[in-house]
Amino acid sequence: MQLASDNSGPALPAVMQAMSEANAGHMPSYGDEALMSRVRDRLRALFEAPQASVYLVATGTAANALALATLSQPWQTVFCTPLAHVHTDECNAPEFFTGGAKLSLVGEADKMTPDELQTAISAWPAGDVHNPQHGPLALTQATERGRIYSCAEITALAQVARDHGLPCYLDGARFANAVAALGCSPAEMTWQAGIDAVSMGGTKNGCLGVEAVIFFNAENAWEFELRRKRSAHLFSKHRYLSAQMLGYLADDLWLTTAQMANAQAAKLVQGLRGLPQVEITFEPQVNMIFARLPRATHQRLKAAGASYALYEGPLDQGPAEEPLLARFVCDWSITDAEIARFLDVARG
Repeated sequence: MQLASDNSGPALPAVMQAMSEANAGHMPSYGDEALMSRVRDRLRALFEAPQASVYLVATGTAANALALATLSQPWQTVFCTPLAHVHTDECNAPEFFTGGAKLSLVGEADKMTPDELQTAISAWPAGDVHNPQHGPLALTQATERGRIYSCAEITALAQVARDHGLPCYLDGARFANAVAALGCSPAEMTWQAGIDAVSMGGTKNGCLGVEAVIFFNAENAWEFELRRKRSAHLFSKHRYLSAQMLGYLADDLWLTTAQMANAQAAKLVQGLRGLPQVEITFEPQVNMIFARLPRATHQRLKAAGASYALYEGPLDQGPAEEPLLARFVCDWSITDAEIARFLDVARG
């Protein structure tokens, strides 16, 4: 009953096979291998963006921090929500790699509205030397609460940013899950909605460790390459990043696995709704569920070996019926049997 994180799951067999095949003989290094050319062609085709600049890094933190550094200046501020991944989970990496650009928090939740973004931008008068200057908009898709921006919502937010001459970045650690949930194309959720750069995550969805960073404006390409090298994120044996991404993209595996993870989460949340004293705190839209269960239920689940994040406690002290907030995440490998066992234990 492994529901702690989609980071915890195994790699896809097809990804492992692609890496094994790439392990034969010698190849050029640092992204000059033929495999990377194939990755570039496939991602350009997938995003319907033949001129896009495509790069690979091994971690989501590197993808986010280096992309934002490329899109901003040290004296600027990045506009994001208080629960944006770049704010809550990156140990100030964006601030470090941008050389000091601050983060301005928009709204009070995991998603922002155009009015909230406009208010946040207006809080820093443009051209005042004493203020941080306006920098990029950064959206997390899916959010840290398992919700997604619709394409229309992204378009509206990007328009506010565009009205102020600001670039837009989409943190897509769970990009595939969002595309699967919306039933849209990658192009519709990115450049067609006004996004200038995106990270397409692979690690959470069945890769060992690879993220694609895609710029739809070619003027950003060379600076990103320099920043990636300077920050020690350009792999010498780059073929193993390329191989992962090729295995991930083949036969739309990236989308199929996201659909599987989302579907298993939907089964789990349906079962949770049928349990007494369970509150679903955010309406699940992808593969992540937030819910409050009684302490006694958590005690049974943990004793049975269930692995998931418990945000309230303590577990071993307090009323048995007290509801405690937890997060449950399904990856592509979670089986129906695991979900059934989890729900059986939860029922008592």
